[in-house]
Amino acid sequence: RLARAAARPALGARSSLPAAARCQSTLPAAPPAEDLGSFDYGWTKDRINKGGASGSAENRGFTYLLMGSNKFIYASAVRVGALKFIATMSATKDVLALASAEFDLSSVEEGSTITVKWRGKPVFIRNRTATEIAEAESVSLDELRDPQTDAERVDQSNWLIVMGICTHLGCVPIAGAGDYNGWFCPCHGSHYDVSGRIRKGPAPLNLEIPPYKFTGDTDLLVG
Repeated sequence: RLARAAARPALGARSSLPAAARCQSTLPAAPPAEDLGSFDYGWTKDRINKGGASGSAENRGFTYLLMGSNKFIYASAVRVGALKFIATMSATKDVLALASAEFDLSSVEEGSTITVKWRGKPVFIRNRTATEIAEAESVSLDELRDPQTDAERVDQSNWLIVMGICTHLGCVPIAGAGDYNGWFCPCHGSHYDVSGRIRKGPAPLNLEIPPYKFTGDTDLLVG
């Protein structure tokens, strides 16, 4: 016991070794650096393996096929919707039936006028005589408020087809009346000649010519 007591330093006595030496003597030795691994090795499991199954050519092809199919379906749906929308804007069969009308003019005598209806509006059809044709063709354009030659207003010289609506306020003129033996509007006194041109009164324009064509010698299609 006396020997061990002598070997111990006195209580409160400081060691003569430096502090750094004392710390190194109390800490365990550090392992070699190569045993600690590296920072990159800790992320090995989190990296994406581009060469794995998820990036294979087969899977990419399937993905492209799926995306292309979806786009085709969307495009087809848009096309069908557009076609249905356009179809709703098309005229129905009853409207198309009213768009045109056929008339047989074989019973219309020379020098007479008949009134037919097209789209709910009156249409005047006059079978003009040779005298009326010559009179209409002889009128100078300088005399007309709305200058038009007779040839511009007829398809066949003996047949005159005009809308039966006065261009002043929409009244229906009387056929074979007025100062020019054409049409006379009693509402405000507009006079039209045998070519349907305004010659006197407040109306600003000639009687309108509807779209028409002859499908035969006396078969007329209006509209």
